[in-house]
Amino acid sequence: MSLLSLPLFVQDTAAIEGDMGMLWMLIAGILVFFMQAGFFLVESGMTDSKNAVNIAMKNFLDIAVGSLSFWFIGYSLMYGSDASGGGFFHWGGFVFSQGAADLFFQTVFAATAATIVSGAIAGRTKYTTYAIFSIMMTAIIYPIAGGWEWNGGWLNAEWMPAEFIDFAGSSIVHSVGGWAALVAAWMVGPRIGKFLNGKPVEMHGHNQMYATLGVFILWLGWFGFNGGSQLAWGGDDATAASQVVLVTNLAAAAGALGALLFTWFKNGKPNLAMTLNGALAGLVSITAGCGNMSEGGSVLAGLLGGILVVLSIGFIEKKMKIDDAVGAISVHGVAGAWGTLVIGLWGIDGDTGIGLFNGGGTAQLAAQAIGVLAYAVWAIIVSYIFLFIIKKCCNGLRVTEEEEIAGLDISEHGAIAYPGKRQREIED
Repeated sequence: MSLLSLPLFVQDTAAIEGDMGMLWMLIAGILVFFMQAGFFLVESGMTDSKNAVNIAMKNFLDIAVGSLSFWFIGYSLMYGSDASGGGFFHWGGFVFSQGAADLFFQTVFAATAATIVSGAIAGRTKYTTYAIFSIMMTAIIYPIAGGWEWNGGWLNAEWMPAEFIDFAGSSIVHSVGGWAALVAAWMVGPRIGKFLNGKPVEMHGHNQMYATLGVFILWLGWFGFNGGSQLAWGGDDATAASQVVLVTNLAAAAGALGALLFTWFKNGKPNLAMTLNGALAGLVSITAGCGNMSEGGSVLAGLLGGILVVLSIGFIEKKMKIDDAVGAISVHGVAGAWGTLVIGLWGIDGDTGIGLFNGGGTAQLAAQAIGVLAYAVWAIIVSYIFLFIIKKCCNGLRVTEEEEIAGLDISEHGAIAYPGKRQREIED
């Protein structure tokens, strides 16, 4: 039945809800766009001041390059027709679009996936290396992975034990970015002075107030990230989107408290940096299941995510000997995997339990595990291939020792973030 054949008042209601849905997506997309400012503040605040300009340049690059590459090719690889016959690959032609609001909303998601890598490799990576890899992330790696779930791809195939669920991207956005960051940090190598006799040395960030403000901005932007993923507003959609925003906030709060209390008990003092990462881990932990989680379930998911991120950061540093400057691998990769799996543990579908612990059996957990593994394998293998090519073609991935010691602001950009502070250091 066409819209024109419906009664006039029904047409008016449908048109209004359509317009409101488009407006909601645009507002949500603007909130997600502003998350780039949050990522910049977190990354710069948690690292050395001599690299702040470089970090600013990387975050501007992500949104600028990401917008163009995703518009030109990425959106088509994600939302075009199934060109593979099995839901592994999509294509709709260059500059493919299904509407301006949807294209804009999905573009800022792509930029977020790229930005995750930036923090892990901060302080020692060539700007050209990061620029090329950012294009690869937003044009190829993230879009193809996104089509597996959000465009009726193979993760929704009939042979799956259940339909894979990732409402707003715990795996699609965050784990893909996190596993790419793992590969990049391993290949680039640790910052000078990070490991002494095989043991990690704590390298304090230059401004924890920046980092705190950045997390507040990210927390705010996440309401658009998750809430906007309802992709509609009005009637039941408005109720659902509001519930998504609520459980997102609860999980973030629980994640912050989980990390705060765990580090307080473990070390004798509450740790700000870990508390901030705990809040972010709580947000990532609820991103996949924000449409399939009760309020109590979201609190538990976020709480455990906040504890998990503390343990993961320590493991990656101490056992794997990988230098992740801001904990991005743990916050996005590990917590993203957890947030995807937890749906199979105590997820719901309306009033029906689909998780193992609320009567849903093992089917949903199996489907979530398949998705988690698939996104990890995809991101790790393809990121390694691209970075290996970049390394060979660009004479390495990282700056020289002299350039790293001087700071990437000077060596890569010829600029100083804090001229007065730098002058005092020179005089001393």
